[in-house]
Amino acid sequence: MAFTSRVLQGKWKARIVWALVRNENLRFSDIRRACVPISDRILSKELKDLDGWGLISRREYPTIPPKTEYNLTALGQTLRPIMAAMADWGIEHRSAVAKPAGNTKSGSERRGSQR
Repeated sequence: MAFTSRVLQGKWKARIVWALVRNENLRFSDIRRACVPISDRILSKELKDLDGWGLISRREYPTIPPKTEYNLTALGQTLRPIMAAMADWGIEHRSAVAKPAGNTKSGSERRGSQR
């Protein structure tokens, strides 16, 4: 459990992997749309980390404009049942999970109050 958590740590890695589980090949912009509001810099860093772990592969095409596609490696494919179980758990228990203590506003309400 600890090692898996370390590999998928952070806000975005699991979401990136989930996007690639749901779609075989994705371009950078497709992954960015699946992970709103991730910045290009953070997405690039997270993709490099996942590539470094051997979970995704990056394929560059020699075209103008440049085209790069990402997909899960064989090792990354082994995360499919884990990601599916997490998604199923979230769907099943979403309404039963209480908001964290002291967090009575929704995300949009918090952002609006900071303006």
